[in-house]
Amino acid sequence: MHSKHSTRVAVAALGATLITALTACAGTASAESAPVTATPAATEATDHADHAHETTGRVVVTYENGIAVLDPHTLETLAEIPTEAFTRVNSFGDGRTVAVTTTEGFRFLDTVEGVLSDPLVAATAAGHVVVHDGKTVLFDDGTGTTTVFDTAAFDAGYDTLPESTGHTAPAAHHGVSIVLSDGTLLTTVGDDSGRTGAVALAPKGDSWEQIAITDQCPGIHGEGTAQNETVVFGCEDGALVYSQGAFQKLTAPDAYGRMGNAFVSETSPIVVGDYKNDPDAEGYLLEAVTLIDTATGGFRVVDLPAEVRYTFRDIARGPDDLAYILSTDGQIHVLDPVSGEIVRAFSVVAPWQGPAQWQDPHPAIRVDGDIAYVTEPAARAVHAVDLATGETIATTTLDHAPNELAVAAD
Repeated sequence: MHSKHSTRVAVAALGATLITALTACAGTASAESAPVTATPAATEATDHADHAHETTGRVVVTYENGIAVLDPHTLETLAEIPTEAFTRVNSFGDGRTVAVTTTEGFRFLDTVEGVLSDPLVAATAAGHVVVHDGKTVLFDDGTGTTTVFDTAAFDAGYDTLPESTGHTAPAAHHGVSIVLSDGTLLTTVGDDSGRTGAVALAPKGDSWEQIAITDQCPGIHGEGTAQNETVVFGCEDGALVYSQGAFQKLTAPDAYGRMGNAFVSETSPIVVGDYKNDPDAEGYLLEAVTLIDTATGGFRVVDLPAEVRYTFRDIARGPDDLAYILSTDGQIHVLDPVSGEIVRAFSVVAPWQGPAQWQDPHPAIRVDGDIAYVTEPAARAVHAVDLATGETIATTTLDHAPNELAVAAD
């Protein structure tokens, strides 16, 4: 997947029982651990990778049967790693590591060396990865197991799996967990018949002590932490807020009003959520957002202009706590969460249609500082956009259509 740079390239200013600590776990040889194909730039990065704490903010994209690591400034391809047909990628939060979900479990990509390490956290259905306050939390949907690492766990290298702690839910479910600054574990509650709510647990010796629990969040999904460490989960009839040891339910204006993902800034009290009010609607495009004011308990649904349609991959928070929506019209629309108004828009990609399946390649956006990284699968392209000016400052064309997108951010 060698990148072919356009003439627009510029330098960017750029979530029961405590389980024992995990020990090193070596994976069997597979395509995932095959050698990378590196460009000269990747070789140079490897030669200078003796700085264990180096922060790179490198961009990682997946494609069918592979992952590419891109330079955050030029978007040059630094390394390519063979993988399974479909993988997901998530920032580990240390500025260098990306967690990769595979059929074996969670693997860890060193974006400086361009190597997918052998040690893994075994999981039957690797799911959400959440980073908050120096902890990175993995959730296995197949067992209901939460695994908690220090976010700096890989500073010593990737040869062995770092120590971790964890919790196993009473029943497996598609869930998420987060650890707060005081050690509280917030984790979802559910089983194979559905998901109902969340529980807050405090560490107590080798076990957990329940602080609060609720079953008032059907279909609970997604998580985000807003200002003052207020956590929001999405429900099929609104949202669930956790703050200062208690849960609060916020009810949607529609009988079915699903928020599945929370887009947050830890310096803003307002959470932007995706929103769907028709359970029978076909496709994955959405046309409204929720605005949740965690300071007042306010819950608003804002209908977007007719030209603004998006999927779960297409909202990110960025400079000035604004929300940036990558729409099917090819533009990034800038939403002010306070007023609920679109205040600006600028073109980035060609107009596109929603995916037939959620796993299918379709445009995605991730923000690191003032820079938005945007994928354009139809053109096999990745773009870097300066959100201050709306200018596309770098573009690269890949050999395969990019799918999942992550930035190895702090």
